Amino acid sequence: MTDQEAAPVRCVRVMLVDDQVLLRTGFRMVLAAQPDMEVVAEAGDGAEAIDILRATAVDVVLMDVRMPRLDGVEATRRICEAPNPPKVLILTTFDLDEYAFSGLKAGASGFMLKDVPPAELLGAIRSVHSGDAVVAPSTTRRLLDRFAPMLPASSKEPEHKQLEKLTEREREVMLLVAQGLSNGEIAARLVLSEATVKTHVGRILTKLELRDRVQVVVLAYETGLVRAGGGAL
Repeated sequence: MTDQEAAPVRCVRVMLVDDQVLLRTGFRMVLAAQPDMEVVAEAGDGAEAIDILRATAVDVVLMDVRMPRLDGVEATRRICEAPNPPKVLILTTFDLDEYAFSGLKAGASGFMLKDVPPAELLGAIRSVHSGDAVVAPSTTRRLLDRFAPMLPASSKEPEHKQLEKLTEREREVMLLVAQGLSNGEIAARLVLSEATVKTHVGRILTKLELRDRVQVVVLAYETGLVRAGGGAL
């Protein structure tokens, strides 16, 4: 390589966590065919995953939920509490698995169905690696509407101290994010430019110490800013 040639782009380092060997094999084959991805580790349960992560550098973890010893939700929580953690994508059967919401609360950057088309899986991994959430706001809202009634009732009030950090406009934007609107839809609703909305969302994330829009929605439900079913208080 000459000095003028650009350095090669580092591959996204992926870890597969699932107690079903056949599923891990299928995911590994899909990822191995990508020039910008490599599977650097595999684990059959959450406890094994945490042990491996202590000695292995990983960018994105594909995390099953129902596993022996330590399930994916608790494993996600422990992983995300560590310094500089990898991103976590929850893999769920959705219709049978009612832990997806808990996975998002635990710090996952999104969730996907196990039978997701390969192209969507690859796009999700790349998006999460770049810092985005992979769950569309409208999909997040449907997920929350379904699972929020199953969660313990929150004792937090809408005027929670976390929300007091926000300006009135930022609270408006947060409410619309939580109701499933995209930046473009919020811009049209509030008669703002899309760039301005993006700036507001960035400030909301910073002030509330949240990673992405998924966590904005979760907090909005937890504080009572939005009720299950999408209604605002």
